[in-house]
Amino acid sequence: MVNRHTALKIRKTHRYLGLFIGVQFLMWTISGLYFSWTDIDEIHGDHFKKEIPEQAAFKNLIGSTELVNEHNIKSLELLEIDNEPYFWINEEHLYNAVSGAEKKGITEQEAIKVAERYMLSSLEFDQIQRIESVGDHHEYRGRPLPAYEISYKTDENLKAYVAIENGAFQTIRHRDWRWFDFLWMTHTMDYQGRDNFNTIILRAFSLLGLITVLSGFLLWYTSSPTIRKLNKNKICTKIDMSENRRNRRKNKKKEDKKKSGISSKDKIFGIIAMVVLLLAATIATYYYSLAKTG
Repeated sequence: MVNRHTALKIRKTHRYLGLFIGVQFLMWTISGLYFSWTDIDEIHGDHFKKEIPEQAAFKNLIGSTELVNEHNIKSLELLEIDNEPYFWINEEHLYNAVSGAEKKGITEQEAIKVAERYMLSSLEFDQIQRIESVGDHHEYRGRPLPAYEISYKTDENLKAYVAIENGAFQTIRHRDWRWFDFLWMTHTMDYQGRDNFNTIILRAFSLLGLITVLSGFLLWYTSSPTIRKLNKNKICTKIDMSENRRNRRKNKKKEDKKKSGISSKDKIFGIIAMVVLLLAATIATYYYSLAKTG
């Protein structure tokens, strides 16, 4: 059994750990509930997009040898920007696939046309702005820059992003996604970039959480009346077993005495007789040696 002093230490440890990481436990629970009850496709904004964007077909495209390109071609992708075909080469250079002229980024009107290929026709355009850089907590973090941010007139504060360099449609952001992103930050405890799942603080709080749970189990074990009763019965059982062993040993000794047929008194008298005989023999031997020498 755990003594009272140790049980008190366990109780204090559990209490203060619970106060320290209780808020984080609450955020883990709330965010986990939100993640499990939301549709990830809706979080991605798929319900604002067309199911299958129309793919245009082009002809009379020039060959790669006709491009005004000084670089060796490692990769080539055919893109559509405002109904015009373009070659995206080596993920760096954009060329018109008909004229072969290099294009240095897209315009605002071209970005709006790119967004129209992907977004629902019922959405009403609001405004467009160019973004050159974003912070670690921005909703467009980790994606190609510069880019155009296209806003729509909706209650969800809907925005679409199109990369300027190659005119590629990037992503959609709206109110539910922003809630998801905030709760994801609290869940992963990455308060710098929101996307790192291996932060030191997350590992530390996970370990403290495990200690809190284990201390709770230990506290239940030390304070549960049922466990105490079981332990008390075990102790009583051990005492009874010890008494039974002692009684068996006593009974065995008695039985051994009965089998031998010699009582304790007889043993004492026998020992005394042997001592007397030994003394008499010693005295007789002494006098005998004196008489022989005399």
